[in-house]
Amino acid sequence: MSSATQQLIHQMFDAFNRHDAQAVVDTMTDDVVFEAAAGPEVFGRRFSGKAAVKEAFSNTFNDLKDVRWDDVVVVEGPKWVVTTWTMKATRADGMRMEIEGLDLFTLRDGKVCEKRAFRKDRPAIPKA
Repeated sequence: MSSATQQLIHQMFDAFNRHDAQAVVDTMTDDVVFEAAAGPEVFGRRFSGKAAVKEAFSNTFNDLKDVRWDDVVVVEGPKWVVTTWTMKATRADGMRMEIEGLDLFTLRDGKVCEKRAFRKDRPAIPKA
């Protein structure tokens, strides 16, 4: 895997964990497409363009105040970059989320142009 690709993806996840939506979309092309894991469509919910993707992540950071992605592993294949991770967060009702997932990334000109998220459908964990 190229060190530039590793650096880009880790830069993105560092921005996710800082809840810095602007820094996240700075790693993306202007016409980026993000397919969230949850949503009403077979692919989840689609957000197109930096502004829509930034708003989607800002909403996630607002709704899940302590959300973070840990245990990030990055693998580059011939068509996609794949990451696996564990998302951890506390919902507004105090229930906890701890869910494994993965992303499929497509890159163009050194930036992410597509991010497709997938995650386990695990029930929330009761408050401790």
